[in-house]
Amino acid sequence: MTPISIIIPCYNSATTLARALHSSLIQQEAAQIIVVDDGSTDTSADVVAHYRHLDARVCLLRMPCNGGPARARNWGAMHAAHGLLAFLDADDEYLPGALAAASAFLTQNPNEVSVRLDVDYTDFPAELTRHSDFAQHAATLSNTVPSSLIIRRAVYAALGGFPMDDAFRRIGGEDGAFSWALRDIFGNRRLDDAKRVRMHYHAGIHAERYFRIALGMEAPDPTDTADAFRFSRQFLDIARAGIEQLRAASVAA
Repeated sequence: MTPISIIIPCYNSATTLARALHSSLIQQEAAQIIVVDDGSTDTSADVVAHYRHLDARVCLLRMPCNGGPARARNWGAMHAAHGLLAFLDADDEYLPGALAAASAFLTQNPNEVSVRLDVDYTDFPAELTRHSDFAQHAATLSNTVPSSLIIRRAVYAALGGFPMDDAFRRIGGEDGAFSWALRDIFGNRRLDDAKRVRMHYHAGIHAERYFRIALGMEAPDPTDTADAFRFSRQFLDIARAGIEQLRAASVAA
C-alpha cells in the first residue's frame, strides 16, 4: 500500500466538506488529508476540527485571504508528507477503492507519473446527461478535473503546480492548463473501467458551463476563450522548459 496525501481546497464549503472528508477517510491509502481553508467565512474550519478529533490524518491549513483553488492546492501540496498527491474538491467525493486502484496502477507502472480516475457526474441536468455526446465530453472532462488526479509529488513540483494567473480565477481552466502540460510532457492515463470519483451538481458549477459549450447549447465568450488558450499555452511552455532543464541537469550529472 502506497501512502497518499490528499489536498482539499475549501472555500465556504461547510455543507459538502463532511462528505468529502468521509470519502477520503475510508481510503486506506490516505495517509494524510490536508484541508486548505481559502479564507472561508462559514463553519468549514469547525467541520475540519470535528474530523481532526476523530482521525489524526486530517489537518487544517489556513490561507490569509481568499486566493482561489490553484493557490490553495499548491499551498497544500507544499505541506504534503508523501510521494503521491491526490486532489479532491470539497464538493466532490471519492468512491470506495478509488485510491487503491490509483496506487495499484502506479505501483505496477513505475514509469507512469500520474493517473486519472473516471468521474461520475451526479444530478446534472437531464438535458445534458441525455445528450448523445455527453459521454464523450464527460470522458474529456474526467481527464482534467483535479478530483480525478493522483500524481507523483516530484513531477507535480517540476511542473510548477497549478497555474495561478488571475485570468483563471475569472474564467476557470487552471486545471485544464495543468492537464495540458501533464499530457503533453508525460501523458495523462485514465482508469476508465469504473467510476471512482463523484462530482455533485450545484448551480454555477464550472462543469455545467463546459458541458453546455461542448454540446453546443451555449456560445463561449471569444475573449475568455482567447485568454484561456493564451495563459494555458504560457503555462505549458514554462513547464516544458523547466522539465527540459531538469533533464539536461540529470544528463550532465
